[in-house]
Amino acid sequence: MIVIHGGHFSSLDGFYEEVSNVLMKDTDWKVGSLDGFDDILYGGFGIFENKEEVEIVWKDSQKSKEYLGLKATREFYENKIKQGKPFNIELIQRKLQDLVEGKG
Repeated sequence: MIVIHGGHFSSLDGFYEEVSNVLMKDTDWKVGSLDGFDDILYGGFGIFENKEEVEIVWKDSQKSKEYLGLKATREFYENKIKQGKPFNIELIQRKLQDLVEGKG
């Protein structure tokens, strides 16, 4: 069982640090994006093997929901739009609009 402690962070960067410490310990690679987090969940590096079934428990998830909710999601999309390529800006703008309109 893998435990992510929501009480250990209050920002997206803090989340990346927490999951790096938990899922990538003893490696020199750190999570730096949600895409990177997604890659880790497939396994094959870090603490579990490729396609190995694991259980992840997220303690204090309500705190994480508050800190990583609407405001953080909006900032995440806005930063992707500012960065431009290689991101699909049109898609991200639609997702941001849906978020603002309460649909995303």
